[in-house]
Amino acid sequence: MKNKLIIFVVAFLLLIPLISFAQVTPSGNNKSDGSTPCTGDLCIQNPLGSIDTPQALIGKVVNNALGVVGSIALLMFVYGGLVWMTSAGSPEKVKNGRDILVWSAIGMAVIFSAYGLTRFVLTAIAQ
Repeated sequence: MKNKLIIFVVAFLLLIPLISFAQVTPSGNNKSDGSTPCTGDLCIQNPLGSIDTPQALIGKVVNNALGVVGSIALLMFVYGGLVWMTSAGSPEKVKNGRDILVWSAIGMAVIFSAYGLTRFVLTAIAQ
């Protein structure tokens, strides 16, 4: 139960930047250029900003997710190096630290490949 709570809290904190709320501004303070629908004194801005196609939304979500995963891989590099440096000559800890570094490098290769493939596919779909 404790692990599920920790996973939920971490996931919530990582997803907060992806959530945006609609802001209501008076139409007197905001000139409508046609992109913001205004009714009377009420203008509602698009909470997604300049995203207007599903491809752009998917691309933004995937890019943000890959950024988070890349940050986690960087932390794993640091952790693997720390384990290796503090091994004090213990063969098991040296092997554990080396394995963490190797798998982090493999993970980074997968992340870069996924980013490149996603960018290629989304630009091909957008055209």
